[in-house]
Amino acid sequence: MKIILLGPPGAGKGTVAKALMAHDGSVQISTGDILRAAVSAGTELGKQVEARMTAGNLVTDELIMGIMEQRLQEEDCQQGYLLDGFPRTLPQAEALKALLEKLGEKLDCALELDIPRDVIIDRLTTRRTCTNCGEIYNVKSKPPRVEGVCDVCGSEIVQRDDETESAIENRLQVYNEQTAPLVEFYRDEGLLVSVPTSDLETVMQAIKSKL
Repeated sequence: MKIILLGPPGAGKGTVAKALMAHDGSVQISTGDILRAAVSAGTELGKQVEARMTAGNLVTDELIMGIMEQRLQEEDCQQGYLLDGFPRTLPQAEALKALLEKLGEKLDCALELDIPRDVIIDRLTTRRTCTNCGEIYNVKSKPPRVEGVCDVCGSEIVQRDDETESAIENRLQVYNEQTAPLVEFYRDEGLLVSVPTSDLETVMQAIKSKL
């Protein structure tokens, strides 16, 4: 299936995407991961977006659409894909619709993960990420075996610059202004499926029954 994952920062889109990938063999496409890799590698693209990402702001539509057109034509997308963190705005949603028509494809659904604001703040401010392999931890619910050290590769785990409380507040404001309207857009398109967030097993059962 070709699915868009909708929801504010911290809703669990990445976690749900990985579970869906294991379920049906589709591939997760996260523009955030693509851009963070560019920043880490110090590429020209990375230099352009680093300051905006650190502040929790969005990168340009032109940049994102160029990335997506290239990515959606790669071989692994033939098994289906999950768009995680894209589109973020109505213009991007319109541009994606046009791109998919150009590629002769169409979406199966837009899956909204519904989560309360206070849960988001708590979840993101306690999240930590491996600087090397990207494994995600939580100091409350999923701490590493050794504090500050990744269980998987042994590298340092840190709090991302965009997961401080001030950056999260900014990201949520940006989401409410620019991304939340996508829920209505995809409802009007007849593609919206909404699932309240809970533990992963409950969320996955709800998703599978609705899809």
